[in-house]
Amino acid sequence: MEAPKKIKITDERIGLTKAEHYCAYQERSQQEVRDKLYEWGLYTSAVENIISLLIEGNYLNEERFANAYVRGKFNQKSWGRIKIKQGLKQKNVSPVLIKKALQTINLSDYMAALTRLIEKKARTVTEKNTAKRQYKLQQYAFSRGFETELSLEVLKNSEL
Repeated sequence: MEAPKKIKITDERIGLTKAEHYCAYQERSQQEVRDKLYEWGLYTSAVENIISLLIEGNYLNEERFANAYVRGKFNQKSWGRIKIKQGLKQKNVSPVLIKKALQTINLSDYMAALTRLIEKKARTVTEKNTAKRQYKLQQYAFSRGFETELSLEVLKNSEL
């Protein structure tokens, strides 16, 4: 079976219309939109013009994207700050905006999410040795993007 042909866009107006729909559907980073425009076959000058028009029309806003990304990954996927920060870096969001967006996470909510995550995982870990069990729980929290110190604090405070 053949792969469907990709339609190439050469007209900047059509590219802008499609990009507006693409950005209206959900928040996007500038890099995501830029990649999509290149995928559609537009040239560099047209891509940069479209990006600037999207920013002027408020279809594209990096700060709004960063805040939505942080909110979504923390609330829906229970990711920690480290993993969220890495995700934003991959999307070429500026370090200043990353820092600002991460500050929107409430510390008490963050600690509650970490505690829930560790308690849920503790129910599935069958290790009997306390040190190994705590290490596994700590590693799990780290793999989800939570800071090692915070996970150690939660493990120390909740006798798991």
